[in-house]
Parts: sequence; C-alpha cells; structure tokens
Amino acid sequence: MNFFTPDQVNGQVVTMLKTDPRHFGSAVGRVKETGNSEKNFGKLLLNALSSVNDNQLRSMNLTQKMITDPDSVNIHDVTIALAKANLSLAMTKAIADRAISAYRQIINIR
Repeated sequence: MNFFTPDQVNGQVVTMLKTDPRHFGSAVGRVKETGNSEKNFGKLLLNALSSVNDNQLRSMNLTQKMITDPDSVNIHDVTIALAKANLSLAMTKAIADRAISAYRQIINIR
C-alpha cells in the first residue's frame, strides 16, 4: 500500500499517482489537482445569478418607465423583458429545486 509523503501533500492539494494509462489521459506519472474547478464553478454560479437579477431589474425598470412615460418605451420591449425575466427566474427555481432534491437523495442513501 502506498502512503503519501510530505512533499506530495500541500494543504488540500494532493499529488495523485497515476497507475493506469487510461487514468487522466495517456501518460503515466504524477498529476497535481489544483482545485480551480471549485473557483470556476463558483464564478459560473455567481454570474448566472447575476444575470437572473439583471433580467429582473431590467424588466422592472422598463415596466416603471412604461407606466410613467408610455411613449418612450416600445410595448414589445417590455413584453420581451418580462418574458426573459420570468423564464430565467423559473429556470433558476427549477435548478435549485433539483439540487435540493439531489442533496436529499444523497442524504437518504443507506
């Protein structure tokens, strides 16, 4: 059984030994996992939520502008903005519900 040496472990970063050519590509050797996927996923999630928020704010602003000055806004732009905001919020809610459902299923595995 192979144990890690102190130079293979750095905080949460562990140098993994590849023992089979099918693992992580074709070359056999050492691969260092950097953890960038967690940061990229976090950025992706924040960007998606920011986009949903921007759609909501844009539709709200166009609706208010339509109420206060109807001649300055095209009704089609307001309708499209409202549809985009509604769709993006519905998709976000569906994804959150699926994630919660998956978490509950993982917790209930015995």
